[in-house]
Amino acid sequence: MVAGAREGSGRVSRELILGRIRAANAGARAAGPVRRDYLRAHADRTPDESVGLLAENLADYRALVHRTDAAGVAGVVARLLAERGSRTVLVPDGLPAEWLAATGVQQLEDRAESTARELDAVGSVVTGCALAIAETGTIVLDGGTAQGRRRITLIPDHHICVIRVPEQVVSSVPEALERLDAARPLTWISGPSATSDIELDRVEGVHGPRTLDVVLVGE
Repeated sequence: MVAGAREGSGRVSRELILGRIRAANAGARAAGPVRRDYLRAHADRTPDESVGLLAENLADYRALVHRTDAAGVAGVVARLLAERGSRTVLVPDGLPAEWLAATGVQQLEDRAESTARELDAVGSVVTGCALAIAETGTIVLDGGTAQGRRRITLIPDHHICVIRVPEQVVSSVPEALERLDAARPLTWISGPSATSDIELDRVEGVHGPRTLDVVLVGE
């Protein structure tokens, strides 16, 4: 037990811990300015090259990548839902209606009162995104239009994410941070959910969707 804690309580007060931290830092020098002269990107890429790198890294993470134009989104989404055998699809607020115009799958509204059990029973979820990062193959959601609450992309087993390219693609993490609002609920997705045990046996779907379909929509 830390000296000064109440005997038998098993807890140390917040005030005691913070007091010791302040005492330990009393003679410390103030931190200098944070250096920002690091590389913003690791190559000078064209927008098309960034989109190609994004697709490559997404696939490396075992996401399933599909390319189409704006007129083809509905057909691709309908095909993916049919291949999955989904009977229901979760629809966040602001999702373009035309993305689901070619499917007859029952559409469910993203509701605050939905329980985890209800969300787990959903066949698929379709969302947009805030942006995607080419160098890391990462999709970022910030809870904005067509993205919904964080939990709707963590609980259902199948996530279809639509990305407008090249306008929603940045080359690097520093470029992404410049465009994101840190006060928003950011979800960073690099492929489908996966983890490995001590023997490196990969298990998917433990803490997120088992299957991630990414639809890259160009002009």
